[in-house]
Amino acid sequence: MIDVVTELPALRERVAGWKRDGQRVAFVPTMGNLHAGHYSLVELARRHADHVVASVFVNPTQFGPNEDFSRYPRTPQADAAGLDAAGCELLWLPSVDAMYPFGVDATVRVSVPGVTTTLEGEHRPGHFDGVATVVARLFNQVQPDVAVFGRKDYQQLAVIRYMVRDLAFPIEIVAAETRREADGLAMSSRNQYLSPDERPVAAGIHRCLQAMRESVRAGAPRERVEADAVARLEVAGFRVDYAVIRDPDLNLPDGPGPRVALIAARLGRTRLIDNLEFEA
Repeated sequence: MIDVVTELPALRERVAGWKRDGQRVAFVPTMGNLHAGHYSLVELARRHADHVVASVFVNPTQFGPNEDFSRYPRTPQADAAGLDAAGCELLWLPSVDAMYPFGVDATVRVSVPGVTTTLEGEHRPGHFDGVATVVARLFNQVQPDVAVFGRKDYQQLAVIRYMVRDLAFPIEIVAAETRREADGLAMSSRNQYLSPDERPVAAGIHRCLQAMRESVRAGAPRERVEADAVARLEVAGFRVDYAVIRDPDLNLPDGPGPRVALIAARLGRTRLIDNLEFEA
């Protein structure tokens, strides 16, 4: 049965006990309202460690003033049950006060340069500062040997990798493949905001990413591929923040090699992101 801890000393005592026995600890940070994609992260974490810790914390510092912090769904009991079934042994469920003891406005913040200034960074100012700040705190609290993040949040993964290397966290970062619905829609807690009419339309993002990949492989110029993707999404009813081709470091591609297509678009009141990695 999964143990749920809400106080930092209890968390550290449990993890320290495992480490004293020479056992490896994996960590899966989440904001809750969990689905099969999250549970697949736990299953992957189990393959890399002896014990798995997950956290559920809806982090206020990564939401912008017009974003959905207040309506982000909180389902801690269902989350605990799902994590237990997936093989997680310990759930860290901190309060905002436990995470930010001096208050959100007076907290020490972590800011990652470079990779945070484009794409999501342009459309959600301050978002990645909030992500880096809370993940750094969680790493310090849990002190895992390995942490698992999904590839669906491609830029977030890049931010975490940069931070871990720059701040010398002794943590291995493992990237998990994106879990998808049968029609290709990437699993996300935000999918529940889609109306019945919007839900089948949303799967068009994945099809658009596939079309971008094929166009690049066929030799089409990047600018045309991106413009065609925006037009395709707008015809389907999306409001597009970006649809781009980048190299693995999120720079403009130069020469042949690995690529990633990334899309962020709004359908109704729901903002969806997805990506597709491929070889050009």
